[in-house]
Amino acid sequence: MSDSAVTPGPAAVAAGGPPAPEPPVGRVSTLARIPNSAALVVFLILEIVFFAANSPYFLNWDNATNILTAISITGVLAAGATLLLVSGQFDLSVGSGVGFVGLLLVELQPHLGTAQAVLVAVAGGIAIGLLNGFLVNVLGINALITTLGTLAIFRGFTLAVGEGQNIAVNGFDWAIARPFLDVPVPALVFVAVAVVFALIMSFTVYGREMYAIGANSNAARLVGIRVKRNLFLAFVISGLCMALAGLLNTSLIGSSSGTTGTGLELAAVTAVILGGTSLQGGTGGVFGTIIGLLIVGVLSNGLTLMNVDSSWQQVATGSLLILAVAFDRLRANLLSGLR
Repeated sequence: MSDSAVTPGPAAVAAGGPPAPEPPVGRVSTLARIPNSAALVVFLILEIVFFAANSPYFLNWDNATNILTAISITGVLAAGATLLLVSGQFDLSVGSGVGFVGLLLVELQPHLGTAQAVLVAVAGGIAIGLLNGFLVNVLGINALITTLGTLAIFRGFTLAVGEGQNIAVNGFDWAIARPFLDVPVPALVFVAVAVVFALIMSFTVYGREMYAIGANSNAARLVGIRVKRNLFLAFVISGLCMALAGLLNTSLIGSSSGTTGTGLELAAVTAVILGGTSLQGGTGGVFGTIIGLLIVGVLSNGLTLMNVDSSWQQVATGSLLILAVAFDRLRANLLSGLR
């Protein structure tokens, strides 16, 4: 045998057959270096180009701020959802939490005043997070079941106490202000929240531990990470996000009702999954979530400018989510096969 002959690999030798062809190293490394969000960024650019070509009103500053404002409340919730999902947990109670916070504010403001009502409303959001954290991490109930249950509890409570009526709030319109570059307060708050969560998840011990928990909670526990404490805190943080989103929504709309926040849990989870955060945990990030939010926001805004019925917009959004998850699985399988 010449010196240039290929040495059979271990699996091939054990089987007694010819060696299996090795995948090109360059191709594997190239695919591995492609960020999960790369395809989403390309899709977002294509969306912008398409709607700009089909609507003369799409590419202007007012419309851009409209898009940011439209995704801001969902974005605040999605930031907390990203932190939870990278650790392999869910919080589907965020929509009803927003409605509950709004109810506390509008019901208590005439009796306690605005400042005290805001404090009670924030405490209400935190209480939901504490309850979810207790049920999941102390009693050991599955997070999906727990938060579906608290979603129903607080939605029902909000409907019962508010009697299904739309209740206005007075003197609480701070969210309609445009203090910087004519950008509304909700958009600025969303950007600030996204930056804070990105820093927490990328540069703090707590953030790195949440990724480790999502990748393998048992291994994380064995190396000394306090898994239950970290997850409990994540649910409390999600409750804080509910409180902030509820205050923003109530101030922006000027009222609250029993149906306030309906569907926000689905919108938040859609943005997080669309942004590349794995349902199994361990991967993802705030940047991908922001791209996911922008894709959905641009799609909804663009279709509205093109006078597409809102029912078809829901069809488009749902189809987009399925395609995004399918593409992510295809990429993961391709990369795994090449390895």
